Amino acid sequence: MSSPTGPASGLPVRMPRPRQSGRHRRPEIAVAPEGAPALVLAVPGTPSSASRSLAEEVVSIARSELPGLDARIGYLDGAADSAEFPTLDAVLAHTAAERTARYEQARAAGREVAAPEGPVAVVVPLLAGPDAAIVRRIRQAVMDSSASAELADVLGPHPLLAEGLHVRLSEAGLARADRARLFTVATAADGIILATVGGDEAVQAAGITGMLLAARLAVPVMAAALDVDGSISAIAEQLRGSGSAQLALAPYLIGPEVAGSLLDDAAKEAGCAAAQSLGAYPAVGKLVLSKYTTALGITPQQPSQGAPVS
Repeated sequence: MSSPTGPASGLPVRMPRPRQSGRHRRPEIAVAPEGAPALVLAVPGTPSSASRSLAEEVVSIARSELPGLDARIGYLDGAADSAEFPTLDAVLAHTAAERTARYEQARAAGREVAAPEGPVAVVVPLLAGPDAAIVRRIRQAVMDSSASAELADVLGPHPLLAEGLHVRLSEAGLARADRARLFTVATAADGIILATVGGDEAVQAAGITGMLLAARLAVPVMAAALDVDGSISAIAEQLRGSGSAQLALAPYLIGPEVAGSLLDDAAKEAGCAAAQSLGAYPAVGKLVLSKYTTALGITPQQPSQGAPVS
């Protein structure tokens, strides 16, 4: 069972990579400052075992990048009294209560400690793009909580998300994995529909990552909104009108924010195959950590792009 304080016992936890020796060793990985606010991952969508597993993998990646990180998970549509799917405000309240208890225990033990100051947590939405409706609900949950918390921005646009989209397309056999190796895929798409949610604002933001993806694949990429009627079919028609004969749908989504049936319906509407959502692609965990550290003004090793795969 999960709890507001972390993943369930018995689940695999990523450990920090050992530091390499020698001239070409990696830079020393930063450690979370003592007493730093918790990172609380805000998970949208209907809670399920799949979304819990995904969220736990994301925070595990973040912990491996910043040892000592206090990372927790709150569900936008969870239940306040649930140990498995606690609500975001319940997790924030629990985190604040723990910090107060640690302070009081230290005072009772006769130690001179400063009263805790600053936010008790930094809330990072598990969203690739700016879905205004979901972000509004997360912000409201933070405001309604009795705990002081800071809300970070969504994860995209970012080159690492373009990399993740490329990988998911290649895994589905819809894009070449590595142009340098002359690896070809007979079913590779010559036009990509980048599917997002959040209306026009989300489409515009996805378009930035789409340009990065287009540069990697050397094919046209256009964003469309899953939650706007006719958007997917209109973009499919526009791509076909400009010469693309074989389309593919690339979800610009982490996963929990939409029902799987919505993606299936969109692929049928466009008449094309679809890749998987980004899910717990390693870059997602790194970007979650980056949003947290940026909010706090600390600078661990920054997330770097992998080797080009286009």
